[in-house]
Amino acid sequence: MNWNSAAVRQASRTGNYGKVVELARSHRRMTQMQLGAACGLSQSAVSRLEKRGDGPYSMDVLLRISRHLDIPPAMLGLAAAPMGTMKGGECVERRQFLGAAAAIAVAAPALTLVDHPVEEAEPQAAALRLATTSYRRLDGSTPSRELAEATHSHLRLIQGLMRTAPTETERSGLAAAASEAASLAAWLAWDMADHGSARAFYGAAIKAARSSMNPLLAAYQTGSLAQFEAHTGNAVQALSLARSARRFLEPDSPPIADAWLSSVEALGHAAARDRRGADRALTRSRAVIEGSAGEARPPWPWVFTFDESKIAAVRVSCGAKLGLAAWTSEGVRSPAVTGHAKQRALMFMDVATGHLAAGRVEAAFTLAGQALEIGLQYRSGRIVERGRALRRSFSTSSPSRAVRDFDERLHGVHL
Repeated sequence: MNWNSAAVRQASRTGNYGKVVELARSHRRMTQMQLGAACGLSQSAVSRLEKRGDGPYSMDVLLRISRHLDIPPAMLGLAAAPMGTMKGGECVERRQFLGAAAAIAVAAPALTLVDHPVEEAEPQAAALRLATTSYRRLDGSTPSRELAEATHSHLRLIQGLMRTAPTETERSGLAAAASEAASLAAWLAWDMADHGSARAFYGAAIKAARSSMNPLLAAYQTGSLAQFEAHTGNAVQALSLARSARRFLEPDSPPIADAWLSSVEALGHAAARDRRGADRALTRSRAVIEGSAGEARPPWPWVFTFDESKIAAVRVSCGAKLGLAAWTSEGVRSPAVTGHAKQRALMFMDVATGHLAAGRVEAAFTLAGQALEIGLQYRSGRIVERGRALRRSFSTSSPSRAVRDFDERLHGVHL
């Protein structure tokens, strides 16, 4: 079966997983009844699945079909288990990259979720990580307040299973799953502007990563907390945490770890108003990415692509923190982006900050108003707080129409 064929890639990209199943089944010359019998489904259930279009789908059914038809899990929107697990006290890295999986092309500020192959040796941890990935996909279209409770319950379930796991290998796999779930809970708390809970959940993610005995995961979660601190203006903590994250890296760590941590350090330097330090870190990040251009997809635990477009987005964010209109010019030239709505709104706020630094008041508050609309739609406290900070940075005795409109929309907002 050619997983790179146009028909398969188009069906996978649009979420029409039933079509992917139909194509794989037909290639195997298997009837719907035969596939159903092998996977515990009726013929009519298989028929309905293949005609379902862009969903919704049952993840456990897709997982069973994926295994029976040898469909790469990413082609069906399925995630993977950790690449590093403990067996006999030794860390075994699994680098099965799914080159056939189609990634959705997005602009710099949007995040593309990357799937990794399911590891059958730890079915319980793999199933739990599938649920985490499903929640993460919902983040782009669901208010965080509606998603947080389910994520918290999911995290508690994993933590409970981890405490009663019979073997060290199972505990390690569950700890990695708990780390991912805690990191998602932290991200949701951050979006709700609940910084105290965000820090607590990031701390839990780091602790679980250490328990998983996977140094790359520990580096990722520590760097995630550093990124959070940089964005919230705590430069000293951000740079200290970034240094701690680097200490987890090993000589054979993938280049993306170095490149991504360099971008986090750039944000920390920008928060400290250190333009030279931010520029050096961005230059290093770009050089590492350019030197590893031949790599396939980012390895777990990186669930999002990180490339030159992401570095450009970080530069815009750094420019907003430093008040450098020149650094935000790339975002100013290309304000129309696609992808994750909340990420677009945050980029709009960065670009608006660049406009304001350059004295383009009307453009700044027009764009900020668009971002605010998205923030209100998704009830994102983080976006609304960015809007409030932008407004506080500008004072005038005779506000323009765009400023007055922004004030009217912001007035009385309580999230």
